[in-house]
Amino acid sequence: MSDPILDLALVGGGLQNGLVALATLAARPDARIALFERGAALGGNHTWCFHQDDVPDAARPWIEPLVDRSWPGYHVRFARYERALSSTYACITASRLDEVVRARLAVSPNASLHLGSEAVAIEPGRVIVRARDGGTRDVRAATVIDARGPDRAGGTGGWQKFVGLELALARPHGLEVPILMDATVEQLDGFRFVYVLPLAPDRLLVEDTCFSDGARLDAAAMRARVLAYAEARGWHAREIVREERGVLPMTWDADVTPPEPGLVTAGYQGGWFHPVTGYSFPIALRLAAAVGDAIGRGEDAAAAVAALVPAHRAQLRFARRLVWMMFRWFPPENRAGVLEHFYRLPEDSVRRFYALALTGRDRTRMFLGRPPRGLSLRRMFSAPAPAAEAEAEASP
Repeated sequence: MSDPILDLALVGGGLQNGLVALATLAARPDARIALFERGAALGGNHTWCFHQDDVPDAARPWIEPLVDRSWPGYHVRFARYERALSSTYACITASRLDEVVRARLAVSPNASLHLGSEAVAIEPGRVIVRARDGGTRDVRAATVIDARGPDRAGGTGGWQKFVGLELALARPHGLEVPILMDATVEQLDGFRFVYVLPLAPDRLLVEDTCFSDGARLDAAAMRARVLAYAEARGWHAREIVREERGVLPMTWDADVTPPEPGLVTAGYQGGWFHPVTGYSFPIALRLAAAVGDAIGRGEDAAAAVAALVPAHRAQLRFARRLVWMMFRWFPPENRAGVLEHFYRLPEDSVRRFYALALTGRDRTRMFLGRPPRGLSLRRMFSAPAPAAEAEAEASP
């Protein structure tokens, strides 16, 4: 026996579907939504960051409750270059996402949350869900949004690997703004940097990250490097509050999956992500706002997402070409020069890059001036073009 038809069946309780739920209920509070997540809470164990200018005014009322902390700027550090940037930077934690989305669904008359529920079959307009007790449900919806995470993504390329520790410190750290990239550390396993978020006067999230050729994650070694980095700066940890880790694909051949009637494949598996940085918030927000606006107007959600595909595909092609150049033209130990070169761009270009919203002028600026340090001409002229390049250029 199937359930009554819904406006949306959301499969996966991460950032993407959390934003879709909030956007849709902001536009139409009586929308019929069911969100299915196999875990015990929404958001997993993640932190998502973004620039405040990534949020359009219309979305601020339902985005602002998600913000756990914001700062008036951030720093980047390289061996030969440092910079303070003034773009307001903000973070969303998994616990805040869980709290806000759970509360919003609870007060919506036709919305429901189903934790401990795993999709065993998905097709346009239909999801078969299995609960922890083994029982199944046949769920019908005008649109299914499948956003089950990066472990379902494919493609050829490198990997962004990270281990982050949230540290409670013995005394205040004195850090006023985040360090988005400290690449003054020893370069190991490709391009390595440390990422630091000051969450409270005596609490930091310190993350060791590598852009690597292989997907193997040595969590113990990265954890030790995080603690050593903190100790070297006088940040003595009295407690490790939590740990987050991940292995994200940095692909140069993945393409966006166009929606079909009744089904949107979102997130990493659908190509709705930033292949260079792994940043997902601005892209997830654009998709969520399109879905919410469409349902608010009584229009088809999948068609609204389809309208985003041409612009997103064009941005994705350029970004994945950058990934290919970084991994093919630069030896692993010299990849830091690519990011050092990038951070000399105007600040607005840097922000648009993270948002995957580059203009033609931004793209041109990336290739002006002297090439990044460490460029290998031998690798540059011997590297074959990505296998998907010709096919991608021929795609609509």
